Amino acid sequence: MFIPIENAPRDYAWGRRGAISRLLGRPGTDEVEAELWLGAHHGSPARVTGDGRSLADIAPELPFLLKVLAAGSPLSLQAHPNAEQAREGFERENAAGVALDAAQRNYRDPFPKPEIIVAVSDRFEALSGFRPADEARADIEQLVARTGDRELVRPLVDRLVDDERIGDAFVWLLEADSNALAAVGAIERAVRAHPELLPYAARIAERYPGDPGIAGALLLHYVVLTPGEALYLPAGNIHAYLDGIGIELMAPSDNVLRGGLTAKHIDVPELASILDREARPVPRLEPVTLDEGGLRYAPEDPAANFSLTLVQEHAAIPPAGAAIALCTDGSFTIRGDESSIDIARGDAILATPDEGELRISGSGSLYLAR
Repeated sequence: MFIPIENAPRDYAWGRRGAISRLLGRPGTDEVEAELWLGAHHGSPARVTGDGRSLADIAPELPFLLKVLAAGSPLSLQAHPNAEQAREGFERENAAGVALDAAQRNYRDPFPKPEIIVAVSDRFEALSGFRPADEARADIEQLVARTGDRELVRPLVDRLVDDERIGDAFVWLLEADSNALAAVGAIERAVRAHPELLPYAARIAERYPGDPGIAGALLLHYVVLTPGEALYLPAGNIHAYLDGIGIELMAPSDNVLRGGLTAKHIDVPELASILDREARPVPRLEPVTLDEGGLRYAPEDPAANFSLTLVQEHAAIPPAGAAIALCTDGSFTIRGDESSIDIARGDAILATPDEGELRISGSGSLYLAR
């Protein structure tokens, strides 16, 4: 069965005005639109078009959450737990009597949250994972040389000597002792005085003055994706989306440990306990071109039991449970073992498992999560 579904965009402050509506060809709006959720997660479950039934009732075990994300300013620096950490943290907070909706709650469910982001806009900017310590140290020293604040950042740069422990310096910044605060202040002054050197850092400083994440951002890979390029963010990866529109696919979890660039709760010891502190390559996810057509984004990580396929003309998607498709351009026909459906720009559907293999044909851009 193919079931048309819909949802309303969420209006987080970091979103873009009308961006998701424009992408999906909907009537123009000046409202802030940050994320459109297409899944059964209780935070914002999709609804059946026409009768308003919730996917949380129809497909409560859906093992993924598909989103349209539109960032107009930086999101929080954050990392997600693995399966064991999520389960233990959820049980620990339950035992302590912390309400599920409490602001200080870290674990709102017992699940991990690996995620894929695929760029849709011409540029999608992100921070993702720790970069080599010598690169971070060189950028910071060059930056503060312009303002004569080298001594103030020395406690930080002295910590940037080990690629396997660069995350220790990030945690030290969040702990915010007097030396860490002095280093953050020096870096903030430098990026404001010379925004041409690191424009993304200058934008962060403008948005979050005095935040340790201004300095923490310089320890991470700065990544610019073009349409169709993707990142895979496993457990422990510290990251933040800065600007752009993308399609995001993740496990259906809301477990977020924040590390700056936010007014929300930051639990430094808990973040430190789940953080991958090692410098690693940019976590790009290269798509595989399917023989039947389409680009398939499928992490090798066994924790990510989902995949995303971008179809621009035709594709055959093997049977693997329920699926959600979203058309962002053009129109397509989707045929399964039991029925078929036509969808066009702005339409989304749930395909139930009985449809088996999905055969897609048309022209434009269709994203299918399964």
